[in-house]
Amino acid sequence: MNFSSEFTLLLRARYPLIYVPTGEEERLEKVILQVAQGLGDRPIYIWDFVDGYQNNPNDPGFGKRNPLQALEFVEKFPANSPVIFILRDFQRFLEDVSIARKLRNLARSLKSQPKNIVIIAPSISIPAELSEVLTVLEFPLPTGAEIRQEVQSLLIAMGQKLGEQVIDELVRSAQGLSMERIRRVMARAIAAHGEVQPEDVELMLEEKRQTIRQTQILDYYPAQEQISDIGGLDNLKDWLLRRGGAFTDKARQYGIPHPRGLLLVGIQGTGKSLTAKAIAHHWHLPLLRLDVGRLFGGLVGESESRTRQMIQLAEALAPCILWIDEIDKAFSGIDSRGDGGTTNRVFGTFINWLAEKKSPVFVVATANNIQALPPEMLRKGRFDEIFFVGLPNQEEREAIFSLHLNRLRPHNLKGYDLDRLAYETPDFSGAEIEQTIIEAMHLGFSQNRDFTTDDILTAASQIIPLARTAQEQIQLLQNWAASGKARLASRQSNKWLNQK
Repeated sequence: MNFSSEFTLLLRARYPLIYVPTGEEERLEKVILQVAQGLGDRPIYIWDFVDGYQNNPNDPGFGKRNPLQALEFVEKFPANSPVIFILRDFQRFLEDVSIARKLRNLARSLKSQPKNIVIIAPSISIPAELSEVLTVLEFPLPTGAEIRQEVQSLLIAMGQKLGEQVIDELVRSAQGLSMERIRRVMARAIAAHGEVQPEDVELMLEEKRQTIRQTQILDYYPAQEQISDIGGLDNLKDWLLRRGGAFTDKARQYGIPHPRGLLLVGIQGTGKSLTAKAIAHHWHLPLLRLDVGRLFGGLVGESESRTRQMIQLAEALAPCILWIDEIDKAFSGIDSRGDGGTTNRVFGTFINWLAEKKSPVFVVATANNIQALPPEMLRKGRFDEIFFVGLPNQEEREAIFSLHLNRLRPHNLKGYDLDRLAYETPDFSGAEIEQTIIEAMHLGFSQNRDFTTDDILTAASQIIPLARTAQEQIQLLQNWAASGKARLASRQSNKWLNQK
């Protein structure tokens, strides 16, 4: 059900107080006007703090700088008169006791009348005493069809023609932006060179990065890493390579659904985050990084609103990769948190979306402690696959050493004994191997010479790997993987699993 249909249903069902969080005030009011016309040209009265009611023919400016008077205006109309009252930025006054009380009184009286109050606000800010009387209705960002219509209307107005492929790229690059931002970028392009050009796709992408940064929920992460930068993990890499074309129209015609996502469980420093970045680069998709902690706000309904905003933005930017790092820390012990059930509600919204989503948003979640994840997260249908990323075996350690040394000393790679390095670093993760090389570089640099194999081994002897300091926790994780509850990311099981 789209916004217009849902909004119409709420009006007909006589929901008295409707709260619409959006920054697209002008576009929303245009949609409300269209709905009102479909309901027999229902009158609309719009109020804001500076100008009061602007379209009140009897008393223009009524309620100016007086929000309580703006609510009293509602009662001036006959009980059987269908009217829509739009209150802009009214969330700023909801904490006032007289405003809150008046709204609750109106909610009681308007239930039997065809009058509706619509509060338009840039974000959700609802005090507890009004949470039961206000109905929150999300206003989605422009769809691809709406953006295409806007772009084509602009081109017609300018007398300009663009190829369908260029228009498709412009529309795709603009998805996830508000209509006002899209118009602003198009105006900037026209001001720069007098017309819209194919290169203006980059302007849209830059505006999109700016928008994502302003949400303070998602980060637009530039992914330069390649799958070839991952040492080992051959099973996982093969799985990813087979799904490289799964977002194409050809895959849809074949009957393949959009890939859902991937849960990478394993020991810290084994390449889980690197894999998320490499997927985005290899599939040529934007990478969005979610810090789950940013979803939680202090006001009633704010956390749930941020979660819905995150989902809305990710789906608007689809196809894309949504990377959630260390998801186990965000949702561990949710039943025991004393936050009034907020974490449970956020978690419920999130996993329901994982199971029900139809949009091409590929979720890559990483976790270090599988025991901390709620069982619902591991149920089939949330992710396409769960992979266990364990400690690299000797062959994989050699590949990891080769990758790092080839990047740092490509001219002298043969000068390092890779076999010996891999043999002498049992239980080392990929991150610990990288740190060992960095420490060896410091040793060589401090003596004004290049670092050697012996320097790396000396550095390795001074590092105590996590596999030894957290042996019990890692053993539990290895046992869980050995029980067949996840696919192994490596073709060759490491020694821990062999022992199992």
